[in-house]
Amino acid sequence: MATNSGGRAMVWALSALVAGSCAGPPDNSGPAPAAAPPVAPVVAAPTPAAVGANELGSVPILMYHQLSADPVSEYDQTPAEFRAELDRLYREDYRPVTVAEYAAGTIDIPAGTHPVVLTFDDSTSSQLAFTPSGAPAPDTAVGILTDFAATHPGFRATASFYVNNDSFGNAPGALKWLVEHGYEVGSHTATHPNLAGLDSASVQREFADNVRAIESATSIRVHTMALPLGIRPADPALATAGSWAGTGYSFDAVLLVGAEPAPSPFGALDRTAIPRIRSGLGAVLFDSGYWLDRLAADPAGRFTSDGDPGRISFPARLAGDLAASWAARANPY
Repeated sequence: MATNSGGRAMVWALSALVAGSCAGPPDNSGPAPAAAPPVAPVVAAPTPAAVGANELGSVPILMYHQLSADPVSEYDQTPAEFRAELDRLYREDYRPVTVAEYAAGTIDIPAGTHPVVLTFDDSTSSQLAFTPSGAPAPDTAVGILTDFAATHPGFRATASFYVNNDSFGNAPGALKWLVEHGYEVGSHTATHPNLAGLDSASVQREFADNVRAIESATSIRVHTMALPLGIRPADPALATAGSWAGTGYSFDAVLLVGAEPAPSPFGALDRTAIPRIRSGLGAVLFDSGYWLDRLAADPAGRFTSDGDPGRISFPARLAGDLAASWAARANPY
């Protein structure tokens, strides 16, 4: 009996071996497994020292009024001059930010580039008008900025517009369009008066009425203001905060008319008196061309970003220039 059991076991083993040999080789006719995607190389961000970061340097805030084929003001340029200035800014590694971003210290631009702030006063139709299709008209400031940004990677189409109640020729929806397309809208008073000649109630009415008009059209809070004619009211505090007829206003930054680059927002900045540079090329001695030349001749003195908006990088020798309120973000090297 034991012998017969052993014989049957041997038969079963041989049968299994034969069956396996008849099954043939494995079927590899199916689709090959997908190749693993290539792994992108990790590129280390440049160090602050490598790009010469100096976030305690000067920032040009350029002031424009009208674009005109025949400028008559020291604040004006031709459309061709404005295009050429944008081209220069791009070639010299400037990247636009708004006044609100500058004042708040939220400057988010690539490492090695420099912030520039483009500001426009008086809300004229040369700054923004629309074609019948609803696009910005080609030779307006916004039209030129839009076209320029589309062909110059990394150059954001943004600026800060300081408007009166009668803005952009009363173009319907102009303020809302600006906000929706990444521009800042700030106060320039309701009627553009000389504030020094008004009593306190009238000063507050000018600002409050203007802020109410902007905020009702855009549903945003107005953060910054440009003084009409660059003149403060008799009570300078009213240029920063006040109220009238139930509408209050409070500005994080107040812009002057002239006449030099602004300090770093991380240094000794008086946010109630921020200087700007006049743009009328050749109309005044210290115009935008003059100051851009000066900044190019002293690159270590201008604001150069480290590419990380969460820290403030600068050469260690400048540590004394950092305002104490920003010390937690300091990154000297």
